[in-house]
Amino acid sequence: MFGTNQESVVRFMAQEYRCKIADCSDMERKWEQLIADAGADRANWIAWKKSAIRQAAAGETLPYYGILDEEIICEATACLCAKVVQNAAGLVGEKTAYLCAFRTLEAYRGKGYFSKLLRWLLNDLKQRGYEAVTLGVEPKEEQNRQIYAHYGFDEYVKTATERYPDGAAITVDYYRKKL
Repeated sequence: MFGTNQESVVRFMAQEYRCKIADCSDMERKWEQLIADAGADRANWIAWKKSAIRQAAAGETLPYYGILDEEIICEATACLCAKVVQNAAGLVGEKTAYLCAFRTLEAYRGKGYFSKLLRWLLNDLKQRGYEAVTLGVEPKEEQNRQIYAHYGFDEYVKTATERYPDGAAITVDYYRKKL
């Protein structure tokens, strides 16, 4: 499924905005920018890039990108198999995908671009036969939790610890949404 040309193109705010499943060149471009912007956390981003590209190529994940006039402005990833998700029990399975890596460039936040990408992603997963999606949010990120609840991620699943490649640990609350 990696590298398909499946996408949606719309005129949005007088510009061409595309929602698509990223191909390898899209991912290379986006990850190089993320690494360049990472600062002191650069080693984690380099490790995440390697994993992200390998997992997408293996069909274990679907990277969804929002592209405005050829600039990748937002993204989200659907994890389709348990081996790529920490604390996977109850979060990913045959009919459930785990969503992560929600990012929007700061200049485009609050303008509806990510909302459009998320709706397109959820519709795509539903068409692929998924019946539910899950995601995780740190308890201290109350604003993000409220945003996710607004989109229907309101069924609490569990709380667990996740580890970054450098060993740092964070507490994460997980929520589910039926499609």
